[in-house]
Amino acid sequence: MELSKLLSHLWQQYVHESPQALEIYNLFKTQGERIVNDHIAIRTFDDERVNIKHLASFFENLGYVECSQYEFVEKKLHAKHYENKLDPEHPKIFISELKTNEFSEFLQQKVKECIDKIPRNMLNTVDLLYSGESWGELDYEVYKKILSESEYAGWMYVFGYRANHFTISVNKLTHFDSLVAVNDFLKQNRYTLNSSGGEIKGTQEELLEQSSTMANKVSVKFKQGVFEVYNSYYEFAKRYPQEDGRLYQGFIAKSADKIFESTNAS
Repeated sequence: MELSKLLSHLWQQYVHESPQALEIYNLFKTQGERIVNDHIAIRTFDDERVNIKHLASFFENLGYVECSQYEFVEKKLHAKHYENKLDPEHPKIFISELKTNEFSEFLQQKVKECIDKIPRNMLNTVDLLYSGESWGELDYEVYKKILSESEYAGWMYVFGYRANHFTISVNKLTHFDSLVAVNDFLKQNRYTLNSSGGEIKGTQEELLEQSSTMANKVSVKFKQGVFEVYNSYYEFAKRYPQEDGRLYQGFIAKSADKIFESTNAS
């Protein structure tokens, strides 16, 4: 599959399942902006059938290379980010995985059951990246129990494989010269921002500032009925130049840790 086609699949699925993101995208377009995506975030588990190494291979086949890795001790996550060396204009890919062996046997077993149900012919194709939840009927009681251990795992149980979020590059905007201006614009239009750790995570000194909306609620069908669950959000990133004059392209773990909380059910 061509990279442009893969990115289009991820984007179309993202805005279809997260209509608030499309609203925000179009809102910036009405301001005369050309939207450039800074990075795409994807979630997974540490099972070798779907872990970072496996998902990254689909992107590596399309010109991406591993650049940095990150640890999130409290949330029990490991992550890596990848950049496209054939065309740096393509968005970075940030893939995180849950360290399931640090959780209860119940969570580990349920994760394994879900992965076991993914069609085998899908596991080794790029289609896995946007296959969504392919493990059948969802159980609300199972969801609540998983959620009580890990917000991240709860999100994965319901939504599966898809882009968790896209990110607008503030550097590429022409009518907003700061992340503060972007945040003010969003609040003026009645969007709720993630305030965990402050509305802006990171500083100019750290070479990266990030903010995000809070995830929107969507109705999800469980075997016990339909319940509202927090889905996805939109992120905004402002990067600053390093000593060599090039914009910093990495991520700040303590900031990303707070961005993860944009999908918190609490």
